Amino acid sequence: MSFDPKHSVRQIRRRLLRLLLLAFGSVVALMIVLVLAVFAVVTAVAARGEPVFQSPQARLLEGYYIGRGSWDGVEALAQSEGWGDMVVVVDADNRVVLDGGRVDTPRVGQPYTGPTTFPERVTIPLHANGQPIGAAILDVPQRLQPFDFIVGLLPPVGFVSIFLAALTLLIGVLLARRFINPLADVIAAAQAVAGGDLSARVEVRGPEDLRALTDSFNHMADALQRSDRERRAMLTDIAHELRTPLTVMRGKLEGFIDGVYPVNETTIAPVLEETYTLERLVEDLRLLTLVEARQLHFDLRPTSLAELAARAISLFDAEANEKRITLTLDAPPDIPNVNADGQRVSQVIGNLLSNALRYVPEGGAVAVAVRREANGVSLTVSDTGPGVAEADLPHLFDRFWRGEKSRARASGGAGLGLAIAKQLIEAQGGTITARNRPEGGLAVSFTLPLEKLEGSVNGYLSTDRQTDERMVAAD
Repeated sequence: MSFDPKHSVRQIRRRLLRLLLLAFGSVVALMIVLVLAVFAVVTAVAARGEPVFQSPQARLLEGYYIGRGSWDGVEALAQSEGWGDMVVVVDADNRVVLDGGRVDTPRVGQPYTGPTTFPERVTIPLHANGQPIGAAILDVPQRLQPFDFIVGLLPPVGFVSIFLAALTLLIGVLLARRFINPLADVIAAAQAVAGGDLSARVEVRGPEDLRALTDSFNHMADALQRSDRERRAMLTDIAHELRTPLTVMRGKLEGFIDGVYPVNETTIAPVLEETYTLERLVEDLRLLTLVEARQLHFDLRPTSLAELAARAISLFDAEANEKRITLTLDAPPDIPNVNADGQRVSQVIGNLLSNALRYVPEGGAVAVAVRREANGVSLTVSDTGPGVAEADLPHLFDRFWRGEKSRARASGGAGLGLAIAKQLIEAQGGTITARNRPEGGLAVSFTLPLEKLEGSVNGYLSTDRQTDERMVAAD
């Protein structure tokens, strides 16, 4: 089933919107229930001792008894209040003292035997100075109970709650569109990248945090796409570099078997030379992989770049003389030391000199200069060769890179020397650059810092050289 980004985005948006609305709805419903529950509990607790929840008839009757000390003349109170027949008052002995606002009915003076419970009537005990003085028997609507009070408040509270819920959901939907759409785009793009589409990108929009997330995702996708492209190119380049020596070796060996070539030192030497080429290529790839993975350890100590340069030049003198190339060193005596791995830096200098001697024509010159810089000590290898096109300079330190013309494969090398040099220098806290000289030729410079925490680089500690070499060999 093919991946449809638009359909995926729509599904993710609907799912996120449902989750958000469900969350908002749950919060609103819970808020209403909690408000009503708290209000009911507080009201019920308050009703136990607050007179506002008692019947007004009961309060008037208790006040009358306290003022008179008896129920005599209570009918005047009933008539003045217009109670009619909805109130019956009994004394502490349950004898009727007021029957429907009158004292001349047959039930007055008799024990009360009428209805006293819900739903017809309700009895309210009456007290004076803490002592029972009787009871008021009222029609249910005449008593203001806490439950009745709460029920009466339910319609306005419910209306306000529903209004607030609708308003909250509306605001939630508006906010959801602002947050959900960018987030859905990021999720859909992430799914596309996980499915192998490394070209998926997300439009940067929405709040600042989501914009930062989107921008970070796009950078990550760019890095993944670039890494995949470099991986594919590296595999192609490795296959290409291995094919030539293997083809030569196969042809020679088949010739030995078929009797085409005699088995002697002259015919075997080319095969041995190709094995050396393969060995160098494999070793360069291993070293480059270790450095890029930060698994190569460095023995950092005070090191003189001038001494390393002089030693490297002495190793390449024979090759330079054979090609009639002038090889010089310019290093003032007061150059301070750098904190670096001497063996790794010597390898870098050797790569730069080998690269320069490979492309400089006969009668040319290669110069090595060591200089004190503001941020450390620099070493520059410059030549009088053809140089590199300006458009190609950014790719000079890429793996397997070679120029199309003067720096072609025919000149030798697998295109790993400068890539290894860059990784080794940067792993020791330095920088390396390349530029074309105005008078012609290429100049490659690297700079190492003067002061650096001794014995560490990029978070990796080194001990002695033998331990490092054993660890590298184990890798």
